[in-house]
Amino acid sequence: MVRRITTLLALVALTATALPAAEARSGTPGSVIEPPPRHSTVQRCMSLSQAVESIRRRGNVERVISAETRGNTHYIKVLTKDGKVRTHQVPAC
Repeated sequence: MVRRITTLLALVALTATALPAAEARSGTPGSVIEPPPRHSTVQRCMSLSQAVESIRRRGNVERVISAETRGNTHYIKVLTKDGKVRTHQVPAC
């Protein structure tokens, strides 16, 4: 029984010392700092010519067949080096 109370008090003490340190780093009481994501999934918009160059740089493009913008999306149709036709969609500005 004494061992359980001692363990419980130790856990409370550790928690009490860890929380103020997190609040001091974040600047907002009660908030916890989260690590940044490993891989950002944020895509920025591009002009049509930038989008075409981005697709070409991927390396598997033999030829760009067509490139057009509809709404807020660029549609770029390419012929791959293995002979397949692929259509890529890229966010437009």
